[in-house]
Amino acid sequence: MTPEVATRGSILLAEDEPAIRYTFKTILEETGYRVRAVPDFAAAHKAMGRDDYDAVVTDVNLQKEGLGLELAREAKKLRSAPAVVVYTDQPTVDRLRTALALKVDYFAFKPVDIEEIKSALFRLISRRTLYHSFSST
Repeated sequence: MTPEVATRGSILLAEDEPAIRYTFKTILEETGYRVRAVPDFAAAHKAMGRDDYDAVVTDVNLQKEGLGLELAREAKKLRSAPAVVVYTDQPTVDRLRTALALKVDYFAFKPVDIEEIKSALFRLISRRTLYHSFSST
């Protein structure tokens, strides 16, 4: 891994489907991100309490209906709130409204285009890094 790639940022990936979790984790790590992949809300909540992440990526239906949006809500309450990316196979108006109210940074639809997610993460993490570099001076 080159130093440039190694500095892309850290991602918390919360996905209850093992194959999707493994695939996303592998691709994001190959892109240069540090990825902590967890299978459920409890593990994600614990990870957010222990470490800072540049982004949280989750399915809207993590384990059960809407729990991914609850994770987004928790992430946005953090002092150093990460960018939040959610995806779903059932994009209802209510879910979109909830995501907007929670200030979710990116909302994607299944089947997820991993290049779309990678591009969104790059933009969001770059913007977050730039913001934090200016706010700390």
